Amino acid sequence: MPLLKPLPPPPPPPPAVLINRAISILKRHHPLDINSLSPHFTPQLTSNLLLQSQFDKPLILKILKWAQTHPFFDLNCKCISLHILTRFKLYKTAQSLAQNVAVESASSGDKGRLVFEGLKDSYQVSNSSSSVFDMMVKTYSFLNMIDSALNTIVLAKCSGFMPSVLSYNWVLDSVISSRKTMELAEELYNDMMKSGVQANVFTYNILIRGFCAVGDFDRGLGFYREMERKGCLPNVVTYNTLIHAYCKVGMIDEAFKYVKLLSRKNLEPNLISYNVIINGLCREGRMEKTSEVLEEMSRKGLVPDEVTYNTLVNGYCKDGDFHQALVLHAKMIRNGLSPNVITYTSLISSMCKARNIHRAMEFFDQMIVRGLRPNERTYTTLIDGFCQQGCLDEAYRFLNEMSKSGFSPSIVTYNALINGHCISGRIEDGFKVLQDMTEKELVPDVVSYSTLISAFCRNQDMERAFEITRMMVEKGILPDTITYSSLIKGLCEQRRLAEACDLFQEMIGKGLTPDECTYTTLINGHCIEGDIKTALYLHDEMINKGLLPDVVTYSVLINGLSKQARTKEAKQLLFKLYYDDSVPVDVTYNTLIETSSNIEMKSVIALIKGFCMKGLMKEADRVFESMLQRDERPSAAVYNIMIHGHCRGGNLQKAYNMYQEMMHDGFVAHTATVIALARELRKDGLTEELNQVIENTLRSSQLTDAELAKLLVQINNKEGNVDAAFDVLIEMAKDGLLPNSGKSARQNTADCILDWSSIIKIQLGHVLKKGCLGRGR
Repeated sequence: MPLLKPLPPPPPPPPAVLINRAISILKRHHPLDINSLSPHFTPQLTSNLLLQSQFDKPLILKILKWAQTHPFFDLNCKCISLHILTRFKLYKTAQSLAQNVAVESASSGDKGRLVFEGLKDSYQVSNSSSSVFDMMVKTYSFLNMIDSALNTIVLAKCSGFMPSVLSYNWVLDSVISSRKTMELAEELYNDMMKSGVQANVFTYNILIRGFCAVGDFDRGLGFYREMERKGCLPNVVTYNTLIHAYCKVGMIDEAFKYVKLLSRKNLEPNLISYNVIINGLCREGRMEKTSEVLEEMSRKGLVPDEVTYNTLVNGYCKDGDFHQALVLHAKMIRNGLSPNVITYTSLISSMCKARNIHRAMEFFDQMIVRGLRPNERTYTTLIDGFCQQGCLDEAYRFLNEMSKSGFSPSIVTYNALINGHCISGRIEDGFKVLQDMTEKELVPDVVSYSTLISAFCRNQDMERAFEITRMMVEKGILPDTITYSSLIKGLCEQRRLAEACDLFQEMIGKGLTPDECTYTTLINGHCIEGDIKTALYLHDEMINKGLLPDVVTYSVLINGLSKQARTKEAKQLLFKLYYDDSVPVDVTYNTLIETSSNIEMKSVIALIKGFCMKGLMKEADRVFESMLQRDERPSAAVYNIMIHGHCRGGNLQKAYNMYQEMMHDGFVAHTATVIALARELRKDGLTEELNQVIENTLRSSQLTDAELAKLLVQINNKEGNVDAAFDVLIEMAKDGLLPNSGKSARQNTADCILDWSSIIKIQLGHVLKKGCLGRGR
């Protein structure tokens, strides 16, 4: 029997029938049934379906959900869909589809021309608007496809479509964020102006941010002035941008001007404004100023957030104020705010610097409990902390943990390990770490070699130190100031001063500037050899180069002078240094005071005066206490200076206690001292103490000449008319009726205290014209 031929497949339904059937299925909420129609759909049919349904939002979304995964959903279909979605303001869905279109077309290299042509051809039938081109420019800008974004703007303008300010803003933002040249941004802005597109506050904010970011403040401020000139009012973001820019380059005072300007422009600084300022202050180490900013925030009802606290904790850690950092961290936790990885790393670093490794580990554990992942710096900080204390086993444990967490140890990490071995006296093991670095294709730096060189120098192994130096030079790494300083110190300790001086000259010849350590080492070397003249010459050269000697430098010089029986020169040097502002506050001077004779006490008084004039009252107190420990009775001049200094320094209780001691020792306070002390007592409302000072002063005055004046003072003071009492006291002082500490101390007082009449004129001169002075006379 002949075989039956298979029946041919039924012909596809007509396009109109397919479209209607698809619409019917999708409207009946049976999306799976639509799959039976998929084999019959073509790009043209899909386009027709979209256009026929373009005013039915729910239906369009269902069509897209079905069609997008099929090959027949081509570029034309996508362009029609973009028109419809934009018209419905379904921007999120439109943005997602636009990104798909942009990425697919990127391989063609036509810079968005094909997509633009597709949008232009379907523009009319889709009842669209030019906002679809804005949306496409936004998409290209978001994907950093700047060339396609710019080309779309050009093509739109050539085709009669005017891109809005939004298009220009998005491209400008992308240009600046991608760190393209600012010339391109300026060209785009000029094109915008020529096209008649009006810049808005966002345009100017972007431009100001861009130019300030590259350090062109003049151009950034130019746009700020231009926007005001054109009637475009700056907003808080504008000022925050300027504040951030100035803070970034350390111009905090300029930044503060814009914070104040905000209020004058009827705008209020927001939390971002203050966080930026706080960050700038922390970077500059001006932590005391942050308290004022926090107070101002509080007055304006702004509550510090995580950014505020994290910034402050990091700032205090960097400044070395670990206590305040811990206080703020605790407050942050109490307020329900979470420290970030940077903050915990700063706290860990601070505890390591304070050699409190257990506390550092507590912070590390807290960090893990909070679900924060340590970064490379966290691990390196802990490794260095353990190395500094010679706990190498723990350091290597964290090195292994670091590697398991996916972080590769850096040069800084290995340098910490080298230093750890050197601290533990295992210098050769440190050298092996250096070799390991090379095997792992990490190039050791000058710190790696200098750490080893310094260790060998401390170990008196100068041969090995110079061997490492030659090795580093062969590797192309030049010694730095620290390298030379270590070698010079090692040579000096071996009494090889001539070689050390040769190395010093070699260092200068290579353009390296010696530091304080280098000079101090050589000064010490010359002092040991008895060459005080060269030591003093090096000291002067050091200061002339702008390097301030430290406590070690002065101890070395003073000891050297003392050993040469040149005690007088040692004392003169120390006193001179205080007045030249080149001596640190912690230089010891007790030995000088102990060797001072009574005749030299005038020098000690001069030293106290120097401290008081500089406001260094702690140092003045130390000299004063040293005198008492030696059973040296302070003179009236010393008391007057100290009381006056503590009044100026705000320590009123200390000043009054010294005044009482002075009176107990039988001395009479100088007029300037009385005025200064009485003024501060009055300011603090200490009436009883003020009355006592006035009574003591009147009791010691010349009775025959001052009887009426004293009576006026007593009456006015009793009645609470303190101004009048002060007036009479001042006039008595002018007439010489108040004591000047007695004849025995008068000369010292004249030498060591500020002119009392000048103080009176400055502080209370405005009351001299009052009538009671005439009556007092």
